[in-house]
Amino acid sequence: MTLSGEDLRNMVMHGAAVKDLQHESWKIFQVMAEFVEGFDKMSNVHPAVSFFGSARIRRSNPHYRLARKTAKLFSEAGFSIISGGGPGIMEAVNRGAQEGGSPSVGLNIKLPGRDEEANDYLDVSIDFHNFFVRKLMFVQYASAYVVMPGGLGTLDEVIECLTLMQTDKAHRIPVILAGRGFWAGLVDWLQDTLLEHGTISESDLHLFQVLDRPEEIRDAVFDFYETSGFGRLAERYKIPIQL
Repeated sequence: MTLSGEDLRNMVMHGAAVKDLQHESWKIFQVMAEFVEGFDKMSNVHPAVSFFGSARIRRSNPHYRLARKTAKLFSEAGFSIISGGGPGIMEAVNRGAQEGGSPSVGLNIKLPGRDEEANDYLDVSIDFHNFFVRKLMFVQYASAYVVMPGGLGTLDEVIECLTLMQTDKAHRIPVILAGRGFWAGLVDWLQDTLLEHGTISESDLHLFQVLDRPEEIRDAVFDFYETSGFGRLAERYKIPIQL
């Protein structure tokens, strides 16, 4: 039998399609496994505060000290501390968590071509290959979000959290941007550009606060739950986030 060029191309394309389908099927099992492990290990960490921030912040940076002190205060108050598990700000908050005596959690992401290790201050460490599974763990188990200075990943995380609350896909909980000097430009852009063009509402600007000192960040979270009722800390985990 003689194959034409078109026949050969069709055979190759069919083989590739079968291979892709097999790959996608196994991908589903990987995602399911990450969900199961995440829910299993995270089930006892609440109430918790999720911290976001850059892996590139050095220990000598004032933002590192701010993150460490803030996490320690929350830890001393009985909150577990959740971070991305890596260096920089993530290390700082996990370090503060252990100093305060509450569970220190790291949600580590495996990135292609990078050998970034988990930091040395973790009581619970979970590895993820899929960002969206990791994000769900950040938001599902948080009673508050504290956003330290960071880059694109940090912006992605905080905007995701704000979007979920804006669209009522997640409970409204405190979101604190830590460091007025760092976040001033973003806040100005939200007010002067997005709000001016009508792409957000005035109420969206009240989804977050910008604060500087560890004590006022901690107090802002307690003030929120004193107003709304501390029962919300328990109710927070009964309804899953619709990510």
